[in-house]
Amino acid sequence: MRAMLLERISSLEENPTPLRAAEVAKPVPGPDEILIQVGACGVCHTELDEIEGRTPPPELPVIPGHQVVGRVVAAGAMAMRFPLGSRVGVAWIYSACGTCEYCRTGRENLCARFRATGRDANGGYAEFMCVPQEYAYAIPEVFRDEQAAPLLCAGAIGYRSLKLSGLLERSQEQPLRLGLTGFGASAHIVLQLVRHAYPNIQVYVFSRSQGERQFALQLGAEWSGDFDATPPQPLHSIIDTTPAWYPIVEALRCLVPGGRLVINAIRKEARDQDALLRLDYPYHLWLEKEIKSVANITRRDVQEFLALAAAIPLRPEVQLYRLEQANQALLELKQRKIRGAKVLQLAGT
Repeated sequence: MRAMLLERISSLEENPTPLRAAEVAKPVPGPDEILIQVGACGVCHTELDEIEGRTPPPELPVIPGHQVVGRVVAAGAMAMRFPLGSRVGVAWIYSACGTCEYCRTGRENLCARFRATGRDANGGYAEFMCVPQEYAYAIPEVFRDEQAAPLLCAGAIGYRSLKLSGLLERSQEQPLRLGLTGFGASAHIVLQLVRHAYPNIQVYVFSRSQGERQFALQLGAEWSGDFDATPPQPLHSIIDTTPAWYPIVEALRCLVPGGRLVINAIRKEARDQDALLRLDYPYHLWLEKEIKSVANITRRDVQEFLALAAAIPLRPEVQLYRLEQANQALLELKQRKIRGAKVLQLAGT
């Protein structure tokens, strides 16, 4: 089968084509696994973190990709959950132990044996992939493959971040103000979700890109500005989706007393880490402001979000690429050439 392989850790500035197109053996499903013919796979900033070594795969080579949609074409002897031909998705969570304290209490995202799709196991930058049947999800028919793919990570992690913001429990209060720092795949889905499902929450968008700020306003943002801009009113919560530190410092100053900053990132790049030296306790952190990180996702996050997205229905904006154009998509993502989500299209509907 055709696949894109990550064979070594490198910076995209030094190596703009980190993935190699290759012919590899088609995987064979284990007893509790299904084999999926991939129709589409989203391109995520976490792939950049894998390639550049901020969250490196434990073994190389590996096939990246963790926003996968396709059809079940084979199954192991114990894998009877999905009939052949079923359309399913695979998200960042490939598996967890199922028995630890965190798994038993619905927090499998914190499991020490958490395995990530496309990092700890081969992912969807390929024509076929295997996954344990309990970590696959039925895809609502309302979505085409390329529309569903970004919902599996950008959407699901955005939904988890929104839950962690604390605003959903207060969504009947008038008014509530949510900030989104950075406006890529995840944030543009969160904005649409909030506008349709939680109309009492106003959304304010921070981005260094004029194009992203205009796109946010087109999708219904209340206001948009650069990272160092000051919104008309302080915000109750802010979700940060950037790979940088400078937006973190700027976001903290824009919170109301008792406000919460949710950092939606697997890792942060080190290039502007000195921005943290600008933190001033009374100005940025005092008055019981909170900082909360987002770690991975659970299966429940994905299931809940897919149902909610289908009921609306959400329509993520996507840019399509062929499998062999994965390096181009990743480089554009690194260069912040983004409008919505980037998706590799292989086959399907």
